[in-house]
Amino acid sequence: MKIQIVLFALVLIAVEANAATQGKNTTIPALIVFGDSIMDTGNNNNLPTLLKCNFPPYGKDYPGGFATGRFSDGRVPSDLIAEKLGLAKTLPAYMNPYLKPEDLLKGVTFASGGTGYDPLTAKIMSVISVWDQLIYFKEYISKIKRHFGEEKAKDILEHSFFLVVSSSNDLAHTYLAQAHRYDRTSYANFLADSAVHFVRKLHKLGARKIGVFSAVPVGCVPLQRTVFGGFFTRGCNQPLNNMAKQFNARLSPALDSLDKELDGVILYINVYDTLFDMIQHPKKYGFEVADRGCCGKGLLAISYLCNSLNPFTCSNSSAYIFWDSYHPSERAYQVIVDNLLDKYLSKVY
Repeated sequence: MKIQIVLFALVLIAVEANAATQGKNTTIPALIVFGDSIMDTGNNNNLPTLLKCNFPPYGKDYPGGFATGRFSDGRVPSDLIAEKLGLAKTLPAYMNPYLKPEDLLKGVTFASGGTGYDPLTAKIMSVISVWDQLIYFKEYISKIKRHFGEEKAKDILEHSFFLVVSSSNDLAHTYLAQAHRYDRTSYANFLADSAVHFVRKLHKLGARKIGVFSAVPVGCVPLQRTVFGGFFTRGCNQPLNNMAKQFNARLSPALDSLDKELDGVILYINVYDTLFDMIQHPKKYGFEVADRGCCGKGLLAISYLCNSLNPFTCSNSSAYIFWDSYHPSERAYQVIVDNLLDKYLSKVY
């Protein structure tokens, strides 16, 4: 009898352990993403904008070698995070005209390359503002309700992981158009306050597990080094990095306060330090080149300047932190995701 009791207890422990392991993949039903080119998987493809990348050599390391509209040689963080969550290897773009209702269930990205928290940013680039992405999100939830019922929509809202990733385009480009209204500090603060307002709106729509990426060291991307870093030295654009740090210094405590105020989980995700360390110490992470991109000569090439007619594109993009003059390579994204995600996801499960 004692042996039977012991065996029964062992079976219960095994079942509970298996349930806990499985739970890591099942408690988050979908990944929903808002933001810019870092997370865009093709939403710009059919927009009347010059900021596109649905042509070679973009996508050369994507499965099948297809240029899907991802601003990289392969997959981007929205894909890699979806895979890390056990949802799918790639995350579909919401604007993809071929999406079927069932394609919506594991999540989508509304991100649009070139956008930002400042509405002027999207207007300048003719892309989808983060605020309009919220409108598409409401449409998405309506579709879930219509095809799969209220309970499924409720499950997605309450248990999915929502990511918000923006600010680089605002800081690097739109600030110059707004300099008559703001100095560098006040503009960074305006963007951080806008990010907090965005999270409030997203929470009001029902999202309960929200992560917000910090600004990145955008002053160190190859394009900024080429234009502002000095002809011979090509150093990082320090004033721009300082703006990014000011944005982060304002955003982080504001999100901590919001996390205490609202139900659910609201996370500040510090990407700045990891990417900056990678750029300063590339060999530590297994990279060879950190100051120029793989595409073309890697100094200015982005979007249509990064094309298949350019004979200088590197053959081994995984040796480069940057794919083009602005966007990291898939391998760099993978390093960032691997370094950061477990730390933050433990707070979401």
